[in-house]
Amino acid sequence: MITYCQYVKSHPEDEYNREYHDTEYGFPLVEDALLFERLVLEINQAGLSWITILKKKENFRRAYEGFEIDRVAGYDKSERELLLADVGIIRNRLKINAAIENAIQIQSLRGEYGSFKGWLDAHKNLTKDAWVKLFKQTFKFTGGEIVGEFLMSTGYLPGAHDPDCPIYHQIAALNPAWMR
Repeated sequence: MITYCQYVKSHPEDEYNREYHDTEYGFPLVEDALLFERLVLEINQAGLSWITILKKKENFRRAYEGFEIDRVAGYDKSERELLLADVGIIRNRLKINAAIENAIQIQSLRGEYGSFKGWLDAHKNLTKDAWVKLFKQTFKFTGGEIVGEFLMSTGYLPGAHDPDCPIYHQIAALNPAWMR
């Protein structure tokens, strides 16, 4: 199986994946809006190619108002209908509802953990299987692949980059959660 690093290296014409690989994938995120964005993007990728999501990323940011959690948590039927009609994003009712319900869930996590990041940090030493179980208990539309990619892409699980990839060393210098 080819790794993401190998794919990017062998496909220099794929600017979307190269940019994501070099500047986002595996880098620790600290802002809740960015963590929420990544979760929503990973959920929307289910059943589709990642390049589709990367090409629509700016449309998602616009449609979900910068992934401001409190705003998305407050979406009502009219906002849901606007999202379902937005050709710039993935118009899947289950995925849109998951984004809104997950924003509401993140709001509730703040009471005990202070933030989404605080919740993630409190569980940083879990195995992937334990993470998947926790996510399934906590969030909507989160299976093993979605959870694994979300956690690798945000620095909570290892494996985003090959050890011989130059980006691996940049990320290691940032001391991501999986290294602590």
